[in-house]
Amino acid sequence: MQLLVHMQLESDTIFGNGMSMPGGEDICVQTDSRGFPFLKGSTLKGIFREELMNYLTWIKKPEKEASDMVRDLMGESGSDDTVCLHKLVFSDLTLHPDVIAGIEEEDGITSQEITEMLTYLRTFTELEDGMAKGESLRVARCIKKGLNFYGTCTCAGEDAETVKEVLALIKWAGSMRSRGFGKVRVRGEEIG
Repeated sequence: MQLLVHMQLESDTIFGNGMSMPGGEDICVQTDSRGFPFLKGSTLKGIFREELMNYLTWIKKPEKEASDMVRDLMGESGSDDTVCLHKLVFSDLTLHPDVIAGIEEEDGITSQEITEMLTYLRTFTELEDGMAKGESLRVARCIKKGLNFYGTCTCAGEDAETVKEVLALIKWAGSMRSRGFGKVRVRGEEIG
C-alpha cells in the first residue's frame, strides 16, 4: 500500500546537506540539481524510526515486542536488506510538482535563483556573558516556513494505520531544532 506523506513547515527549517561553502554558508540546505530544497527519504525514515520507538514506549509495548516490531517495519538499522516483508520505504519529500513546474516556467531562472526564492541566509553568533563571542559568527541557509513537501511511504496494508499515527507524531525535522528551527506538521493519507 502507498501513503501520501505531507509535511508542512511550521517554522523556518534546515534540511542540511552536511556541506558548507567557505566564506559563505556554514550550513547548506539539501537541494536537487535544479535548486529545489528537499528532505531525503532516508532522513525521514530515521525520524520515523525515532518516533516509532517513542510511540511504542508510550503505548507500553513490552520491550521485546517493540524491538521486534521496529525491526519488522523498518528493517535492521543501517541495513538496506529487502527481505523484510513489512519494511517501510520512504521517498524523498519534495515540493508539489505543480509548484515546481510553475517556478520552472519562469524564463531563464537559474538553480541559484530558485534556491534563493525558497530559502534565505540567517546569521548566528555564540553568546558569552551576554556578549557576542569573538569569531563565532555562523551563517545557515534556511527553508522558508509555510512550504509544503510531499512524498510517499510504501507499507503493508496492515501497517497503514500505525504508520499514519506515527507520522502524525513527528513535530521536528532538520538541523538546529534547539534554536526553534524545523517545527513541522506531518500526515499520511492512503493513495487511491
